[in-house]
Amino acid sequence: MKQNLNPAVAKVLKRLHYPLDVILLCVRWYVAYPLSLRHLEQMMAERGISVDHSTVHRWALKLLPVLEKAFRRCKRAVGKSWRMDETYIRVRGEWKYLYRAVDKAGNTIDFLLRAHRDKVAARRIFEKAIAHNGEPETVTIDKSGSNLAALQALNAERETPIRIR
Repeated sequence: MKQNLNPAVAKVLKRLHYPLDVILLCVRWYVAYPLSLRHLEQMMAERGISVDHSTVHRWALKLLPVLEKAFRRCKRAVGKSWRMDETYIRVRGEWKYLYRAVDKAGNTIDFLLRAHRDKVAARRIFEKAIAHNGEPETVTIDKSGSNLAALQALNAERETPIRIR
């Protein structure tokens, strides 16, 4: 199975001594569900696999950046019309701004969590989304001055400006 993997993923897995399906299962469960590393250690022990919680943590640290990069290459294309908005949410007891870009179908293009609602944060989400998904033709925004200022600053640097609605 290792011969069919992405070369970058295969390189990371080269020196790991556990079966590939065990490694990927632990990392998937760690990311997909609100489980602690010690819970994963116990779950694997129930299945007869002795693995330490620190080993699972090392697997996650090694594999997740490589897998994320590989998955982004296989990601579906997004539309050319985006909607951009931000909301105020509580994260670990502190209020933060969640910037989110979605396409016409309502699928999330990208998101960014920031402490401040300003032009710098708005520009960062646009730059990040464009870098990962390509340039949109149209962006629909609310009356947020920071989003408008960020898009105008981006348009000043481009040959073909992004249309703002």
